[in-house]
Amino acid sequence: MIRIKAGAPHGRQPRTSSRPSRCALTLGLPTAWGAVAVSYRFGCPLAAQNGLGARIVTSAVFLAVGTGLILHVRRALLRELRQARKVAGAAQSVLLRPLPPRLAGLNVAAAQLSADRGAAIGGDLYEAVATEHGVRIVMGDVRGHGLAAIGTAAAVLGSFREAAHDEPDLGRVLGRLDRALARHLRERARGEHPASGVDPENPVAEEFVTLLLLEIAEDGGIRAINCGHPWPYRVSGAGVETLSGADPLPPLGPFPLPPDLADVPCGHLLCDDSLVLFTDGAEDARDAQGRFFSLTAALAEAVRAHPVSPQAILTTVFTALLRHTDGRPTDDIALLVLRDDRAHRRVSSGARGTARPASAHRQPTTPR
Repeated sequence: MIRIKAGAPHGRQPRTSSRPSRCALTLGLPTAWGAVAVSYRFGCPLAAQNGLGARIVTSAVFLAVGTGLILHVRRALLRELRQARKVAGAAQSVLLRPLPPRLAGLNVAAAQLSADRGAAIGGDLYEAVATEHGVRIVMGDVRGHGLAAIGTAAAVLGSFREAAHDEPDLGRVLGRLDRALARHLRERARGEHPASGVDPENPVAEEFVTLLLLEIAEDGGIRAINCGHPWPYRVSGAGVETLSGADPLPPLGPFPLPPDLADVPCGHLLCDDSLVLFTDGAEDARDAQGRFFSLTAALAEAVRAHPVSPQAILTTVFTALLRHTDGRPTDDIALLVLRDDRAHRRVSSGARGTARPASAHRQPTTPR
């Protein structure tokens, strides 16, 4: 394969890839070791003798040949493993790209743990973007694992990254995500059954995505649309509480969305509060005795740490999760934490909705 860099001077010779040479080396070394063994066996008079000394020498020669082949195969496998990890890392950076540490005055941190050993990504998805409408966040969980789940997550995330900036309200963002998911499932079904030549009415009926859309305004007001996903937790000095609104809609995929997709107010994110979004793998994780993991207890433990930061919350929760599951979670787990460290905002009691009064649990903080 010839690689030519765009914009390179015309007089420069194209650089030839080293892959053919690696392939030749991979095939050539075993061939050389085999040739040595065959040459010794049929060309060396010592190999034809039956004495003890001749047998010892012959065994040593074949042991050396076998050891060389094993070491060569091991190096080749390690090289392929490193290459696979690089590809997985590149795929993860595109699908679940690293979030910026700050978004419109919010500290942000996120992490994902795949249930498949050695896998870098799974079926969980998350994203947070700063838009003119506020900070918009999506957290979702695709049914199943493997490449099919990753493709579905990529379709939903790609649509969200565009719609979050384009659409004025969360209902229209959700509509865009629902259409993108339906289109992806139709294309996948067409690829799996190309002989029919038509789009099936229900391409993958058992596929669905639980989804939570959040919007955090400049004054800390939170609005949300929930499609079958766990509600996040709000963490403060007073403890841990569920951030909830109206009854969730069904997950995306199996059922059509209602015509009126109105988001619901969910209170305010006050100064020094943290919002923890997660997938159900966190609370469904079990230990060897079948006991569920207590996410609220892990978050309460994180609150006692000083200073409380999104990174510290992630570290505390994932450490407790791995300890609880003995390092073997059975489902993908994703967590996204946002902490408001902006100067304390004055929010009128009539505009707070379900927000807690700041004086109920702490003194007002001084601007930083």
